[in-house]
Amino acid sequence: MRRNLPSGIEFAKMAVEHELGQHSDDPDWIKANFSNLVEKIQTTAYRHYLEFEKPAALAAMKSALPAECENRFIAVLEEHFFTIDRFFLGLTQGRRPRAGGAFEQLISILFSKLDYPYTSQPIINGQPDFLIPSETHYRNNPVDCIVFTVKRTLRERWRQIVTEGMRGYQFFLATIDEKIAARDLDAIRDHRIHLVLPERIRSERYGDRPNAISFETFFRDHLDPAMDRWRNNSVI
Repeated sequence: MRRNLPSGIEFAKMAVEHELGQHSDDPDWIKANFSNLVEKIQTTAYRHYLEFEKPAALAAMKSALPAECENRFIAVLEEHFFTIDRFFLGLTQGRRPRAGGAFEQLISILFSKLDYPYTSQPIINGQPDFLIPSETHYRNNPVDCIVFTVKRTLRERWRQIVTEGMRGYQFFLATIDEKIAARDLDAIRDHRIHLVLPERIRSERYGDRPNAISFETFFRDHLDPAMDRWRNNSVI
């Protein structure tokens, strides 16, 4: 079945281009609408996945089950019940990493469209998703860099960011998780991590948390000033 499905990055690209439309080459519009784009692209990517999943699943089942299946479906279903059950369990489990991967990929695509420099998945003291502006600059001056990690949902996995660039001081964790527990929010704050969220989620769920910021605020108050500093110092 996987052979008949596009990759996570292909789904992300399709969704990004669909939602950007005529604004694909308009960085100011992309930056001003980043929060909405993050949410819409997630939904669009999942919709595209489901559109591809059904025919791919049917083709996989047809190739795996006996040819006489159509004539004696109930008997075949009974005979191969646990095989089919494992197949559909695999479908459910397969959606999760693709969904998480699509979130990271859409951030990567949009960052590139905005001409933000970064190293993807660098091996430093851990492996963050993005090291801005580069791994080279991190090796020279880690406190001048931004460690930016993407996790669609957090659970306890947010703690990984503490080791994903421990020498840096600007930690940013992007998510669309609307159910972060209060104790985790407190711990994230205590570890000096900024949560970066779509504005709707930030205002509705975490508006009382000073370390919860929108993507637009991240650009305005953190990344764009850093870009000016890096240009002035010939880093980029």
